Amino acid sequence: MTMTHTDALTKAEQKRLYENNKLEKRLCRLVGQAIGDFNMIEDGDKVMVCLSGGKDSYGLLDILLKLKARAPIHFDIVAVNLDQKQPGFPADILPNYLTSLGVPFHIETQDTYSIVKRVIEEGKTTCSLCSRLRRGILYRVADELGATKIALGHHRDDILETFLLNLFYGGKLKSMPPKLVSDDGKHVVIRPLAYATEADMERYATVQNFPIIPCNLCGSQDNLQRQAMKAMLQDWGKKHTGRIENMFAALSHVVPSHLLDSDLFDFKALDVHTQVKEGDMAFDEEPCSTTEKAEPFKTDVNTYAQKITFV
Repeated sequence: MTMTHTDALTKAEQKRLYENNKLEKRLCRLVGQAIGDFNMIEDGDKVMVCLSGGKDSYGLLDILLKLKARAPIHFDIVAVNLDQKQPGFPADILPNYLTSLGVPFHIETQDTYSIVKRVIEEGKTTCSLCSRLRRGILYRVADELGATKIALGHHRDDILETFLLNLFYGGKLKSMPPKLVSDDGKHVVIRPLAYATEADMERYATVQNFPIIPCNLCGSQDNLQRQAMKAMLQDWGKKHTGRIENMFAALSHVVPSHLLDSDLFDFKALDVHTQVKEGDMAFDEEPCSTTEKAEPFKTDVNTYAQKITFV
């Protein structure tokens, strides 16, 4: 039997739908797993999802709404956008989109753009000041809305890029934690996309046809060191199978006795009676000789992810 052009198109469409469904299931599973691993969302929480208009925050809101519908616990979601009065910002897109979803939302208007442009010299990166201003405003809004958790759309690539930035330029082994308490001790910030890749988030945004709003203030700057870290990770991902997965796994498998931080491990008191996680046997391994992928996520059987039935 000869396959007709219509049959071929149908099979192609079926494959596309199948792959899109796999993507959605994978992202829901990874977000649910991160929520369970770090106890990000609890019964009765009011989660404030910070929505910028970019692919990641759109995806975060969409996935959390899907998990909320299936979760064995009750939590509320409110979407919040900070309109920073950037020139040309399409103020109607997010309200129209959120209204169509039926999601409670709040648009906070604060002219941080003028402050950043006035304070930062032309050609200098604006990220540091912009993020500080934005963070303070969002914390205030969270108080006003009664939010118990603040959800940000940072994914696995963001976490690794931040780790490399601190390693190369900050002299610290530090990254973005999946969950933290703000400096004022009043807010819990969560990153449910911690296990999701940027590539998946980009594809998901295309599949869902999110009305993306480009950022003309920070993301378009060419001289960001973060862009260099992103390019390096992408290059490694193409050339070295499993390297990115192993790097991410390393962030959750830390051996303080084999580093140099005396605040984490009491080297001065170390003697033959001290019990350590891994002694000199750690040097018997040859991690550089293997190309096997690490297992970055180990989830207890009672985690949030496994309580949810995915379809």
